[in-house]
Amino acid sequence: MPWSPFRKLTPFADAAKRRGVIVHHLNIGQPDIETPPSVLAAVQQADIRVLEYSPSAGHDSYRRKLAGYYQGVGIDVVAEDILVTAGGSEAILFALLSCLNPGDEVLVPEPFYGAYPSFAVAAGVHIVPITSHIEQGYALPPIAEMERLLTPRTKAILICNPNNPTGYVYSRAELEQLRDLCLRRQLFLLSDEAYREFCYDAPYVSALHLAGLEQHVVLLDTISKRYSACGARIGALVTRNKAVQEAALKFAQMRVSPPGLAQLLGEAATALPATYFDGTKAEYLHRRNVLVARLQAMPGVTCPVPSGAFYVMVRLPVDDTARFAQWLLEAFQHEGQTLMISPAAGFYATPGLGRQEARLAYVRNADELHKAMDCLERALGQYPGRTA
Repeated sequence: MPWSPFRKLTPFADAAKRRGVIVHHLNIGQPDIETPPSVLAAVQQADIRVLEYSPSAGHDSYRRKLAGYYQGVGIDVVAEDILVTAGGSEAILFALLSCLNPGDEVLVPEPFYGAYPSFAVAAGVHIVPITSHIEQGYALPPIAEMERLLTPRTKAILICNPNNPTGYVYSRAELEQLRDLCLRRQLFLLSDEAYREFCYDAPYVSALHLAGLEQHVVLLDTISKRYSACGARIGALVTRNKAVQEAALKFAQMRVSPPGLAQLLGEAATALPATYFDGTKAEYLHRRNVLVARLQAMPGVTCPVPSGAFYVMVRLPVDDTARFAQWLLEAFQHEGQTLMISPAAGFYATPGLGRQEARLAYVRNADELHKAMDCLERALGQYPGRTA
């Protein structure tokens, strides 16, 4: 089981804080946006005498309202197509367990969400990476190259759209190419769509918007990011494939039920007006522009403009970003401050890739981002392992 690429340096950050250093956390997607008060109130004001188990698939009332939310973004599903999960993490794990057998393979464009390898280990399946490149902004690799990697053990393709860690938003044309490949080779398309509300320069297209692929798509979701409710641990596995839904329910019964109080929170969130996302989206867009402008102004730094989510991937002029990230926390400070980043090697499965790349999350306010970039700019000038 690998270490988390965005949490493994936490002991060094904790040590820096004990020394009195302020650490700007750009390493993890924990927003500082306020969780909607009405959503929290649904839990705080709940009249509950016994906190009972819910059905293993989740409360019917929440599933019906969640289906309404999906219908509002053009995803044609009903409550029976939805399995409520303990966060997006459980949805990903259940999808791998339900669609693949031990020893099977899932093709994943890299860099990918850093926890995917852990889910693959838990499910006993193998990730087959296909590399996307910073020079192309991390666009989907050519379909012909993907098809060459398929074997009789390949059962699924896993994508994240908008992408974590790159911020890339797959176009309809790219997704239609994936659809045709999945139909041609009879593959599942597992689509992690946790950041759908945050598309800035490209339209959001769901895998469940693709005609003809309904029986192949398993949509993986969470309320963590869209409502800034990461600690609620409520997600969803959504599919119109009844056999997959039935298999996933067996794993859901194994853990009995998803979190009860958090389902109240999630159900209340479905009542928020569509305009709720206007403010959060505008705020993240502003933060993106601040962060990208600062990074692109630094000599030797390569930073494509992400079209969605709230992450940027950068190439830094350093020998190794894992070593640099640890040095930032152990040996560097600027005006009593430093920053924490996620080294990108943990987002790749191909050995040796990502050693000069890092993911930064623009989940802090613009003032804090400026302070963090002041630290990074000075650190790059002082780091003994800086490269040309």
